[in-house]
Amino acid sequence: MKSINYKFKKKLNSTLGGEAHNFCYQCGACVGDCPAAMYSPDFNPREILLQALLGEEELLTSENSPIWNCTNCYTCYERCPQAVRPVEVIIALKNICFEKITSAPEVRELVESVKMTGRTVKITSLSDRRRKELGLKEVKMVPIEELEELFNP
Repeated sequence: MKSINYKFKKKLNSTLGGEAHNFCYQCGACVGDCPAAMYSPDFNPREILLQALLGEEELLTSENSPIWNCTNCYTCYERCPQAVRPVEVIIALKNICFEKITSAPEVRELVESVKMTGRTVKITSLSDRRRKELGLKEVKMVPIEELEELFNP
């Protein structure tokens, strides 16, 4: 039997939202209405919380960790009878991944796009033309200097 990684549990406990995993008693209420669990057989918030309880750092903070399938819909937050807030534990795990630089490649690309353009989606000439056709305002440029201050305090 594998031993519990208390160093990782301490790290998770000190990350905002991560400490609540200690109160999960594995009832499974978080799984029932979870859209990510319905869509992906690899995603199960109850199992993620069990892995957190056991301190399974490599599994939870790797590039291909199941945490990246979470949609952050907060359904588990609403369903949990223990107020564990599984989504916040998962967000804490994602934050640990960013510190370790082990986030999913798609997520890193998205973050880089936000740093460079201030947007998650590219605005193209087609986007501009379509917005005009629909009578929507032109998309304004994002003040990148302000973003740089936020990303590099």
